[in-house]
Amino acid sequence: MLAQLRSYPNLLTLLRLGFVPFVVNSIMDGHYGIALTLFVLAGVSDGLDGLLARSLGQRTKLGEYLDPIADKLLISTLFLVLSAMHRIPWRVTVVVFGRDIIILIICTLVYVTTSLRDFRPSLLGKANTVAQIVTLGATLLVEVVPWFWIAAAKKIGIWTVFSLTIVSALHYVYLLGVRLHSTMERSTARPA
Repeated sequence: MLAQLRSYPNLLTLLRLGFVPFVVNSIMDGHYGIALTLFVLAGVSDGLDGLLARSLGQRTKLGEYLDPIADKLLISTLFLVLSAMHRIPWRVTVVVFGRDIIILIICTLVYVTTSLRDFRPSLLGKANTVAQIVTLGATLLVEVVPWFWIAAAKKIGIWTVFSLTIVSALHYVYLLGVRLHSTMERSTARPA
């Protein structure tokens, strides 16, 4: 486990986790330029850790869990802090958190009670994550450079995230049901 922790991709992921309190402090202090810079660096480190894991052959089980946790922690924390600072409506943040909590509870129950282990994100879920990242970036950027087109992109992004979060949650639960049904059919079709 310690060897996995020392791999370059996992060290980059840990660095990204370390950015979270500094991004939060920067926003709370009104230093949106610093927060935006750290957010962009976190995004670059996210891309770089995946690239390094593939090119160096350093994919690890720890990294498979750590990478999405780092992403979710950064994104969720930013939604929470930006709502507290009245930059993103609370209803959007509640929907974002609600989706993640519902999916986590359902997946945990399925994991514990069945043999299903396929919890890949759906295409809509990936699109939702991209929309969240773009919206957070636009929200930070409009505080640095208050141009009309950035404000418009932020507004469109907020409502896209709101809609996609709901649709992707319903789609994920549907896909999970299909996967679960398929797993159950395979297990009952096996000869005794």
